[in-house]
Order: sequence, then C-alpha cells, then structure tokens
Amino acid sequence: RRDTDHWLRSNWIYRGEEASRVHVELQFTVRDCKSFPGGAGPLGCKETFNLYYYEADFDSATKTFPNWMENPWVKVDTIAADESFSQVDLGGRVMKINTEVRSFGPVSRSGFYLAFQDQGACMALLSLHLFYKKCAQLTVNLTRFPETVPRELVVPVAGSCVVDAVPAPGPSPSLYCREDGQWAEQPVTGCSCAPGFEAAEGNTKCRGESWSFPCDCCSSGGES
Repeated sequence: RRDTDHWLRSNWIYRGEEASRVHVELQFTVRDCKSFPGGAGPLGCKETFNLYYYEADFDSATKTFPNWMENPWVKVDTIAADESFSQVDLGGRVMKINTEVRSFGPVSRSGFYLAFQDQGACMALLSLHLFYKKCAQLTVNLTRFPETVPRELVVPVAGSCVVDAVPAPGPSPSLYCREDGQWAEQPVTGCSCAPGFEAAEGNTKCRGESWSFPCDCCSSGGES
C-alpha cells in the first residue's frame, strides 16, 4: 500500500552527564522486494527505513505525543540494507543481517527517544546498541591532554606541560578531539623540560639530568 506508515518508538533514554553526540548501532534484516510473489512485491514496497530522535527532560511521550512526523522528530538518516534476503533464503532459514552505525547530536536535554519509521519495508529490527565516545588522556611531546568527550564533530583541547616542563615560546599547545573518540594526528609543540631536566620515556616525562662530579678523595687518617 502507498499509505504505509508504521512507527516504532523506544522508551525514554537517560542521556547522562557526559554524552553529547550519541552513536547508534543497528542490526536488522530486510526482505528483497523482488522476492515477493509476482516479482514486484506489494505496491510501495521499500528496502529502507528512517531513524529519528526526540529530546525530552523526562518521560513525557504518549500514544499521540510527540506527533508521528518529522518535526518535532529530528531525522538522523534513511537506513538502507546492504544485504536483503529472498524467499529462497527464508525457506532455508538464512538470515542476512545488516549492521549500520549512525550518530546524532549534540544532545543537551536529560534524555531522548528514538523512533523508526517503516514506509513499506518487510524488515525486522534485531538489536540496538547506544554509546558515546571520548578521547582518552594523552601525553605527547611533554604535553598532557585530558580525557575529553567530543561535543561537536571536532573539538579543540588545550594541553598542559608535564611535571618539570615549561611552556616554550609560541602558541599554547592544543590538539583536536574528533567525534570518533580519536585525537587528530598533528604535531604538538609548546613544552620543553626545565633547566636541569631532560626528556625521557618517549618524550612524555622530564627527569633530572645525570651529572658526574670528580671525586676529591681525602685520607681519613692523620699524617704520620
């Protein structure tokens, strides 16, 4: 049918204090429209579905709120299957499972709902995994960067000198934390070991330099 419009909504999901960009991993199956009797499938058959989210500070959704439509729901993407199963696969109990990952945000309210819109697909949603990413603490070139949760696609992060290191002349050291939880690869300068110290352990620490002093030995006994 051309007017097929089915929605599935999640429970209210608490965001937590850190999460800003949310990643969604979906596992699902979709039937090939050409595998239906007659070769063309039902009128309006599709092999895609839509993913939406809606932010809320508490569990406020009902059967009629928010309205089942884009705006107030925010569309994340139209999800297409890389693998679809046919009638032959179904008879042999062969399930071709698709895995897709999408992200959305930044989210700022206490929680959110997810919704899935089916407009004619013969599909099954098998699993849903929600997570967020963070850049781990990093020490590079005598500069320490704190653990950082990216709140945008790319976030600039200021670094600080390790113990016994001092800022070098020039711009303050910084790195970019990416949405995927990885630090952007770029040179980091801005700190050097203080006088009397040298870089050690892969340029992650400063340690006191080793000094050799001549031994001026004196006899403990008196003159005979």
